[in-house]
Amino acid sequence: MIILSVGLAMDAVAVAMVRGAKGEHSVFRAIETGAVFGAAQGFMPLIGWGAGVVISDAIAAIDHWIAFALLSFLGAKMLVDAARDGKDDTPGTARSHYTGLIIAAVATSIDAAAAGITLPLLGPSIWIACLIIGLVTAMLCIPAYWLGTRASGNMGKVAEIIGGIVLIALGAGILIEHVLA
Repeated sequence: MIILSVGLAMDAVAVAMVRGAKGEHSVFRAIETGAVFGAAQGFMPLIGWGAGVVISDAIAAIDHWIAFALLSFLGAKMLVDAARDGKDDTPGTARSHYTGLIIAAVATSIDAAAAGITLPLLGPSIWIACLIIGLVTAMLCIPAYWLGTRASGNMGKVAEIIGGIVLIALGAGILIEHVLA
């Protein structure tokens, strides 16, 4: 379960690092990022499990489109923010900060929802599995955000551009994988 949790957390870790590079350099922001990403990663398998029980065929038909749309939107937003010099965390834009954080958390946890369909087959109860996935994600995202703050300065804009491209590529890869399957 730990290995699965680490695997599911990797895209959230990458986004947390980019957010750290372009965001506020504070312990609070690192913990906030870890908590939101961990909560999303921990909650989404429960949604996947429930959806799998009720409407697995409908979810399977569109999950890749949802992931593609969310990741592409987030990636495009990061590219636009980088072009604007990434000033979206200035005073007065707290709503933008939280909106971006929640969109990033949901976008990076789509795979956890898909994994939720199969979690009961792995042994632990769905509740224990969700708790482990959420905690592992949070514990990896907090230091990732902090590492991102250390790479900031001139690297923040570069990290944001790279992060945007990576998210768009990740979304396109998910879409291509499912369309060709």
